[in-house]
Parts: sequence; structure tokens; C-alpha cells
Amino acid sequence: MYLFSNVTEQPKLEVPSMAASKLMRAIRVSEFGAPSVLKLCVDLPVPSPGQKQVLIRVHACGVNPVETYIRSGSYARKPSLPYTPGSDVSGVIEAVGEGVRLLRAGDRVFTTGTMTGGYAEYTVASEDTVHKLPDSLDFKQGAAIGIPYFTAYRALFHKAHAKAGETVLIHGASGGVGIAACQIARAFGLKVLGTAGTPEGMKLVLNNGAHLVFNHRDKDYLEKIKEATNNQGVNVIIEMLSNVNLSNDLQMLDFGGRVIIVGCRGPIEINPRDTMAKESSIIGVALFYANKEETSECAASLFAGMEAGWLKPAVGPEYTLDRAAQAHDDIISSTGASGKMILIM
Repeated sequence: MYLFSNVTEQPKLEVPSMAASKLMRAIRVSEFGAPSVLKLCVDLPVPSPGQKQVLIRVHACGVNPVETYIRSGSYARKPSLPYTPGSDVSGVIEAVGEGVRLLRAGDRVFTTGTMTGGYAEYTVASEDTVHKLPDSLDFKQGAAIGIPYFTAYRALFHKAHAKAGETVLIHGASGGVGIAACQIARAFGLKVLGTAGTPEGMKLVLNNGAHLVFNHRDKDYLEKIKEATNNQGVNVIIEMLSNVNLSNDLQMLDFGGRVIIVGCRGPIEINPRDTMAKESSIIGVALFYANKEETSECAASLFAGMEAGWLKPAVGPEYTLDRAAQAHDDIISSTGASGKMILIM
């Protein structure tokens, strides 16, 4: 579960005085439930930026699994109804509020959070969650940076304390966070092993930084991973589906290994003795709890990756705004991820 999203009470959508008649399309959720509660509204007022906030004309918005948990009402933190989902947008700044210093109208940007929701043609975001998007990346790629790359960096370095020369196994490496983890780990000198469930996904993982990739649908794939480490095991596992893999993960660790829980869709039974045998650790990651210093570190490292050229988000399925419900259904029921799912405005 990607534990980071805008689930605080959203500001009311107020018509800006500069364009009293300007309306926008956006998804609104008035009750928690199935994907069908995602309703497209075509006549919502464009919100106005407050102090240290910016108004963004959204070009694309990333779709994250956590948004489906929030929508269903099963997430620990719930927004006030009605609300608009979405935090990872990319677009162009339309207007800035008072006190904004580093951004101006016309800037190409991406976000790691929004105030009024990202499944919309316009959104308001706090200045500290908005980052400039280099010209080398298009808006679709910009919408794939936020949660995936910041989560991957936090998992690898703030939680796993991964070091160059160590071996990392990335379970579910063909999805948004998985691709991000592959690129980051490779750039920082780790040996990168990945898993995926389709030939297309496996090719994508290899093309985005993994040294080796394994099909997790093969019965003997765990043995193949062990053989790839000369039966020594891996130092770090980035786990997207811990309710399926965690028990096996503990068997694949080297002494002092760390399993970092990024995703989970239910409970699992494990033997705690497996952690004692190798003095291993199981650590959860929640991007929501990153402090200002950690977030600044993530942003600086990732921007360096954009400049150097190794940070290249892989865009997967694309949906128009009116198909948001289908996107929510597909991101959970898909048999194999292939890049970052996005909405196009």
C-alpha cells in the first residue's frame, strides 16, 4: 500500500474572481464504495490558490493503488466527502497565490500532493509539494514521478539504508514504484534483481535498470533468484505484495537483510524465527511521514537523475478523465503491471 496521498479535508472549490465563469471537469466522490462512485462533473468552478499555493492546469495525473483504497473507504485515513482523488499531477502553473517565491505562472511542474485533487483539469497545490519539470520529460512522464519515485527513494535509502555493492530484489518491478526503484538502485550502484509476471513486464524491467529479471509465475523462480546470488541471498527486498511474498522473502535474505513493505492487500502468516536466523528486519514505508529534510533530499536526488538522464518514467496504460472508474478497476485487477497508469486531461 503506497501510504501517501491527499486525504485531508479539501478546500471548497471557489470560483476565482479573475474568471468568475470559468468551469472545469473533475472527478468527485460523494460516497465511499466501488469504482462506480467516481463521478465525472463537468461544471465545477476552478479553484483559487491561497497563500503559498499555486493553481495548476493539469495535463496528466498518475493513478496509484492507494487511491482505490481511499475510494473504497478501507484506508485508515479518510478524506471528507465529497472529494476529488489524485496527488501526482503534471502541468503548467496558471496562477500563484501570495507568498509564492520559487514558482511563477507558465512553469512546467509536477507534484507530490494537491489540495483540491488531481483528477481534474485544474488543481491547487501547496508550493512545497510542487517541483519543476525539466523539458527533457513530457507531461505524461511528469505524472509518473510523484508517489512512485519518492516512495522508491524513501524505501531504498531512508528505510533500507541500501549501499552501493549490495543486492536488491524488487518484487513487482514492472509497476510505477518498481520501475522507479530499478532506475534509482542501478544509478546508486546496487545489483538489481526484479520480478514481473509477463514477458512484456520482464522486458520493461530489464530496460529500466535491472541486471536480472525473473517471472514470478514460474514455479521455481525463487530457486533461480537464490542461484543468482550464489545461494547467499539478497540484502534488500522492496516488496509490493507482502501478503503473498513476505514469508518467502524472509527465506531469500542474506544475514542482516531487510524487507521493505511498500504494498499489501491483506494478512499473511510468517514464522518470526525466520527473522532470528539471519537477524533480518521487516520495515514498513509510508511516504506520508517523510519530514521536510527527507523530502528535500528525495527531490534533490531525483532532480539530479532527471538532469543526468537516468530518471525516465515508464508510462503505462492511459485513460481519459471519464474513464477513471475503469482505471481504478484495472490497477487492482490487472494480471501484470507495465509502467505507470495515468489519466489524461
